[in-house]
This record gives sequence, structure tokens and C-alpha cells, in this order.
Amino acid sequence: KLLIKDLKVDEVPLRIYQPKRPPTAKRRGILYFHGGAGTFGSIRAFERICRYIARECNSVVVSVGYRLAPEHAYPGQYFDCLNATLYFMRNFEEYHVDPTLIIISGDSCGANFATVICQILVNKRDLPKVRAQVLLYPGLQGLDFHLPSYQQNASVPILSRNLVIYFCFRYLNKKPSFLEDILQNCHVPESMKLKFKKWVSADNIPDEFKIRGYKPQTSTSYKPEVHEAIKELLAITFSPLLAEDSVICQLPESYIVTCEFDVLRDDGLLYKKRLEDNGVQVTWYHSERGFHGILAFFGYGIFSFLSGKRIMDNIVNYINRL
Repeated sequence: KLLIKDLKVDEVPLRIYQPKRPPTAKRRGILYFHGGAGTFGSIRAFERICRYIARECNSVVVSVGYRLAPEHAYPGQYFDCLNATLYFMRNFEEYHVDPTLIIISGDSCGANFATVICQILVNKRDLPKVRAQVLLYPGLQGLDFHLPSYQQNASVPILSRNLVIYFCFRYLNKKPSFLEDILQNCHVPESMKLKFKKWVSADNIPDEFKIRGYKPQTSTSYKPEVHEAIKELLAITFSPLLAEDSVICQLPESYIVTCEFDVLRDDGLLYKKRLEDNGVQVTWYHSERGFHGILAFFGYGIFSFLSGKRIMDNIVNYINRL
């Protein structure tokens, strides 16, 4: 039911999925950035997700094969995703896409890329305005690794708390060091903790998400050498949750998926609150049995999960309502 075309834009592979039947009207255009901590994953690995969305939403889906770290140095992944987005936005007519119905989406670190791209595009007046951002269990900050979800799901597969830090170092092409200090948030200067406490704090997490083994963190001392080793975690590109309100308030309508058994759950909850506080409409879907990376199993028969199917169907329903 789909026409599938591969091409490259500035050395970045794209796979474009289009319904075979001739369009009766302009279609939605959906950019998809896959997960994989910026260091693994591919267009091929997320083929089933993109096919499903293109087919069920009668939409053009562009899957972006951004180049992976550490071979392709950070922050090159953001530029790859941005260049792919700019290409699609400037060539929407070729794909019979309605420029008022362009959606930017992704899962895990791909949702981080989608978030950053949407923030960059608020100042691009010469391009179509993004209709919506669809963020699936996004990782959005490297400021606080002691949020309730990090404590509750510290040892839950497939993304443990220790593995998050390991992937951060691999993504940034650095040798792992000071792991325990980073887990204790010793990499964050006190001035930054105070400045961003209004946005990144367990106080902003609803109480129902704290009943499963959460203890407030006791104060820890800042260690400059730890900050120097991993200061990129606090940059806006890595932690778009820290963007200013003047940017957040201009963002498009948003759809956010969180999973209960996911260390990154609270990143999504905190961004949901930030968007809503700034007047941005948010549709939120919480998978009570879901875990991080559950959609990587979508479409694999007996190896897939019912919770993943429900997430996908809710995404499709949301997109079809736009």
C-alpha cells in the first residue's frame, strides 16, 4: 500500500513512505527521528513504525537516518535532523503535502532531536509552521538523575540509570568517568540548580508518580572537575527542557507519550508541565505497563507488546484528528 523511496540530503539518508493511492487532497507530512541514544539504531530498525503511521494516517512519512556518534561527532546529529527537516519543508509540494500539516516526531533521543528542531524553527519565518510535535518517551535533560522515575526504574531493562550515563559519554565521545558523581548530580553548579529548579524538580511531578519508592535527594556538593568532564549535558541542545519561556510559548501543539517503567518518564512529565504552563496545548498518553524502547518491538509478532500497539494506535488517532 506504500511507495518507498530512499535518497540522501547532505549525506544524510532519508526513507520516504507515501501511500500508493493517488491523493484526493494534500496529505500530512511527518518527520520521524528514531531512538538509539544517538549511537545506534537505523531507518531499517524503525521501518515498521513508519510504515504503520504512513498507512494508517494516509500521510507522507520521512524517516531520517542521521549519522551516529561517536563516529559522527556530537552535535552533528542535530544538524543532520535539521537539514532533513529543512529539505522536506522546502520541497513539500513534490510530495503533495499540506504545509500547514507538517508534524515533527521521534522516540527517545529522537524525541530529543524533534524537541530541539521545533525550538530552532520557532524563529524561521520563511518556512511552514510546524503543526505539532509528537514526542515518544523523550529524554530531555541531563540536570537531575535523581528524579522519581530515575530512582524507581534505576534497574529496569532496557534502559537502566547507569546505562543512561554510559550512553551520554559514548554519545559525546568521552571516556566514562565520575559516573557515581554524575548520578548524584555533582556536575551541576549550585547557580544552575537554583535557576532551573522551577522547571526540573521532583516538586513538579504529580504525587501519584512518587508512591513507588521515591526518596528526596539529600544535598550534594558541586564538583568542578565533574562539571568539566560532562558539561555538554547542560547545553540547550542536550537539555531542551531548559529552554527559556520565550521559546517554549511559541512551540506547536504537542503529543507526549510516557511509560511507567522508564527512567525518562519524568522528563516527559516535566516538559508537559512546561508546555502547559506556557499555554501550549498538550495531549498526553501514559502507558502504565510500558517500558523505555517498547516501540522497538512493534510489529514483530509474538515478540511485540500489547502496550506498544496501544501506544501506536493512540498516536495514529491523534495525528488523524489534526
